[in-house]
Amino acid sequence: MTSLAAAIRAALLAGDPRAKLMAARGVARDWRLGRLDFAFDCAMPDRPARPERPELLAPGRMPKRGKGGSLRGRIALWHALAHIEFVAIDLALDMAGRFGGEMGPDFVSDFLKIAADEAMHFAILQRHLASMGAAYGDLPAHDGLWEAAHLTRHDVAARLAVVPMVLEARGLDVTPPTIERVRQAGDGAGVRILERILDDEIVHVRIGTKHFTAVALARGEAMEDLWKMLVIRHFTGAIKPPFNDSARLACGLSREMYHAVALPGVAL
Repeated sequence: MTSLAAAIRAALLAGDPRAKLMAARGVARDWRLGRLDFAFDCAMPDRPARPERPELLAPGRMPKRGKGGSLRGRIALWHALAHIEFVAIDLALDMAGRFGGEMGPDFVSDFLKIAADEAMHFAILQRHLASMGAAYGDLPAHDGLWEAAHLTRHDVAARLAVVPMVLEARGLDVTPPTIERVRQAGDGAGVRILERILDDEIVHVRIGTKHFTAVALARGEAMEDLWKMLVIRHFTGAIKPPFNDSARLACGLSREMYHAVALPGVAL
């Protein structure tokens, strides 16, 4: 029987977008059906494989998207969203493969399900790009999401604090206004895609919070205090409002938690 670690590593090292998508779905399916041995006999790569395109730039070097109502601006928006979901496949796979041995089978099941969800999101975003005559890889993208994962590779609590509970939680804040802009542009299909992704991301952030809470309990630390300490220590970006308080609360993130680490000097 193939080991779980070997199957996840192979998916991480699939660079072609379609191959990555199919590998992520395949690992999740095989684990669910009991076809993989709960064994961690190989290390996860420091970096997952990437396709030749898109070109990866530092966040500060990314070109402006252009006006939102133009075709160019719309393509840039959907390309950026597709890239986020593509990287999110690897984030979930790496979470399961890197920390599953210490965290256990339920943790693995949760994050492999998330990987399959992100693969589905990427697939429908690819189709939406194609409807505009574009494809993933046509524009540059940045690698900030994976850099955050790499910086927290040493500690499951730090990874959970930064990736699902900060980076993915940010999607809860920005997606509703994006939905409204897409609706005003008359893109009904795009609205349905974003509403589906938002519903799934609430579940994903809730899963991250659940496992982080369990780690804090096992370490004998208060969940909110540990989260604040890890975010201050390991997150290099800025946490800034406006916040989607209701969605965050549904994920177990209290208003006091993230307001305590919000960007200083910004009105809350």
